[in-house]
Amino acid sequence: MTAQGPSLPTSRGPISAALVTVLSGGSPPTSSTAQGVHATDPFGEDLQLALHLCYELHYRGFDGVAPEWEWDPGLLGVRRELEDAFLTALRGRVAGGDDVAAVLEEQLVEPVDAHGVSHHLHDRGELWELREYVTHRSIYHLKEADPHAWVIPRLRGRAKAALVAVEYDEFGGGRPEMMHAQLFADLMDELGLNSSYLAYLNVVPAPMLALVNMMSAFGLHRALRGALVGHFAVAEITTPPGAQRMADALERLGVGPRGSLFFTEHIEADAVHEQVLRRDVIGDLLGTEPDLAADIVFGIQATNLLEERLGDHLLGCWRSDPARSSLRRSLAVSDSG
Repeated sequence: MTAQGPSLPTSRGPISAALVTVLSGGSPPTSSTAQGVHATDPFGEDLQLALHLCYELHYRGFDGVAPEWEWDPGLLGVRRELEDAFLTALRGRVAGGDDVAAVLEEQLVEPVDAHGVSHHLHDRGELWELREYVTHRSIYHLKEADPHAWVIPRLRGRAKAALVAVEYDEFGGGRPEMMHAQLFADLMDELGLNSSYLAYLNVVPAPMLALVNMMSAFGLHRALRGALVGHFAVAEITTPPGAQRMADALERLGVGPRGSLFFTEHIEADAVHEQVLRRDVIGDLLGTEPDLAADIVFGIQATNLLEERLGDHLLGCWRSDPARSSLRRSLAVSDSG
């Protein structure tokens, strides 16, 4: 019996090629499957796709790939090599520390001279750029909040109850049509994009894959529960201003209210969520497990690092002369995947 999911993607180098071969029915992974991992760019296309292949087995899997691969010891060994390289690189590129309150305080004030992706799309972004942005984000938002659900059994008391309350909202409050993943699919439909799960895995580059891989790594490792909570908190804190700009951009570009609902829903909801996460989740977690402070800071800083890398990639492409696609293959006007 095989898992019903998206098709396996095209490889981007020797490591991802070896994994695609394994999952396509080739020989089981061996110690040589991950050969060269630590000599490979930890943020590059090959390693990030290979890691995404491993992690996706814990979500919906791939069409034609047996679900037993999820817990195959050999494949888990390969995944460990990949994520060790990735997490080591992340830790080496952030400042670190254990002052959670100070790091969170920094997230609450947006610099007056900030001009990121949402500013660009709000002020002068074109429809093709908006469609590309949504295509990038589809790798996460079509499974929005799923990586965070793994931390629930690793929390207790008030922290657990509060995080579940936030997740309940993310999953639509019991209404499937209001699940944030479904709202994002509706947005894709309005933009003439393919809203099928991972439809654009082949065209989305490493900077976006790295963000999703970070969430999966934090969620799948109990030892990184603090990092997952830190990531979740900063994501909720920084969303409302950007969501308002995105809603305005969609209106300016003529996208209807069905498409805008994904962002308008986040404006108020995430403003409440960030308070719950700061006070009830992080506050309670630090009260019971104060030694997790450094991990919470790591989760916040790693999220900011990877968001900045993605933003630099997008704006670098769009602002080049001439402007170029930020995807591995540019979308046609009516591209549906």
